[in-house]
Amino acid sequence: MGLSVTLKKKVNGFKLDVAWEIGNELAVLFGFSGAGKSITLQMIAGLLTPDDGFIRIDNTTMFDSSKRINVPSQKRHLGYVFQDLALFPHMTALNNILYGSDGLHKSEKRERAGEMIEAFHLEGLEEKYPAELSGGQKQRIAFARALMRRPDVLLLDEPFSALDSSLRIEMRRFLKYIKNRFDVPIVLITHDVTEAFTVADTLIVYSNGKVIQTGTPKDVLDNPLNSEVKMLINTKEPLHINP
Repeated sequence: MGLSVTLKKKVNGFKLDVAWEIGNELAVLFGFSGAGKSITLQMIAGLLTPDDGFIRIDNTTMFDSSKRINVPSQKRHLGYVFQDLALFPHMTALNNILYGSDGLHKSEKRERAGEMIEAFHLEGLEEKYPAELSGGQKQRIAFARALMRRPDVLLLDEPFSALDSSLRIEMRRFLKYIKNRFDVPIVLITHDVTEAFTVADTLIVYSNGKVIQTGTPKDVLDNPLNSEVKMLINTKEPLHINP
């Protein structure tokens, strides 16, 4: 599995021009708010159309401006967890999970939902509504829904930003569990330096619509390419780098 993108887009005076490639790993798009990270994810997911470039998952082209290829978002076989999680308040936990199963047969939906409930330790919560659940439980339901169709890539747009510090630490461990259990490439957006260095296999550092450095957390920490990267990774807390 792998993901390769070259993307150009102008949005309300903001210009994005990026290119990067990842394999079967956990890649973090890291940088200050407004750097172009969420726009990138939206284009990969098919929610926003690039002005120019391409998006390829393995050898399958999702978008190519030169060949006029633009696969609809619902056919891109991607999992997406939004910053606000986007759970449906009128649906139970189980029905929220099942909502991610379009295209599966009824028997397969129930079987897959059972797998997700077991994998994310949601037993006993199936009939609960989002308002009755903790922040961590809501997170796990959103991830279970995103993984129901066994996506080729999992896209995460700052899914932990609303959690308190203790839950964020728990969710970082949870991300590693997901990567190992489901063996899926993950692209995570964050502007939290501790989070980025703790979970990333590869850091893709964004600034003002461009990628200014790519590398392992250790590479970026030991050899920041410029003063802007140094400023981004500056923290008073010691960084525990993903081994």
